[in-house]
Amino acid sequence: MVSQEFTDKANAVNGLTKTPTNDELLELYGLYKQATVGDNNTPQPSVFNMKNNYKWKAWDKLKGTSQEDAEKQYIKLADELLQKYN
Repeated sequence: MVSQEFTDKANAVNGLTKTPTNDELLELYGLYKQATVGDNNTPQPSVFNMKNNYKWKAWDKLKGTSQEDAEKQYIKLADELLQKYN
């Protein structure tokens, strides 16, 4: 179960006035999935499905990170992005 702070940050990031870089968005995605789902146990998408493949890799590289640590990292990154893009 994620904290209210995590939920608030996720909502705030969705309302950014400028779009973060693709790398920042992928890192955010991976941390979000790790914090809310845990380790990635889904099959890797086809290399021809580039967008989903990048998202899968961003999540998969966090395998072994606890959901609590991923949540803390997500909140920290969200704070940085909110400062940078709002």
